[in-house]
Amino acid sequence: MSTSERVDSQKAPEPVGLYPHARRVGNLLFLSGVGPRERGTKKIPGVELDAEGNITSYDIEAQCHSVFRNVRYILEDAGSSWDKLVDVTVYLTDMKKDFPTYNRLWAEYFKDNPPCRTTLEINRLPTPIAIELKCIATIGDE
Repeated sequence: MSTSERVDSQKAPEPVGLYPHARRVGNLLFLSGVGPRERGTKKIPGVELDAEGNITSYDIEAQCHSVFRNVRYILEDAGSSWDKLVDVTVYLTDMKKDFPTYNRLWAEYFKDNPPCRTTLEINRLPTPIAIELKCIATIGDE
């Protein structure tokens, strides 16, 4: 049985609970859910909140760029890379409104080696974000 090794990125946003950014098991890397927040701040790219913390507006394109950047940070800090992603589950809070933009950006980011993908609409995420990714990648030589 293979043991798992915890991976914590110094560039990706801090987790909102008790979990690592990722765990390595053998040559597989399992990422915890990754959103578009920025490390060291409560700021979420493209999100405007009211005084009670409710979303008044958001820019899904800005959030997509930020979440992809955060995934890349974790992959690189773990010794993997963007082209080694093999499976991605994407959670959107508004499929009808946001899927076309997200799908266009996905095609730009993954034009050379797209991983498997599942996209789901969910009611909400733990922070005021509109997208979160759950990823599996390889690490080292295949």
